[in-house]
Amino acid sequence: MEPHIRKYDFGFREEAGMSKSKHSEAQIIAALKQAEDVARECGVSKHTIYGWKAKYGGLEVNEAQRLRSLEDENSRLKRLVADLSLDREMLKAVISKNGLSL
Repeated sequence: MEPHIRKYDFGFREEAGMSKSKHSEAQIIAALKQAEDVARECGVSKHTIYGWKAKYGGLEVNEAQRLRSLEDENSRLKRLVADLSLDREMLKAVISKNGLSL
């Protein structure tokens, strides 16, 4: 039976007999402080940096621009569907009020 390992374990192992992290506690703390310094220099919170990394991490600039373009298009299409659905419901109400059937 193999021990259960989480998908994102970042090199840390909780199970007995597994290898240790490749980085010491001092290295990890130093890396975290550097990340906080970068966030402070950019004028954003470390939580914002975390969110940006989750959304844009691994993307190239052109891919991020394409993502934004697709998000804008999706938003526009959702508004269009909502407007058309509302129009349809209003027309159905008028038709039923006038005694007509579909």
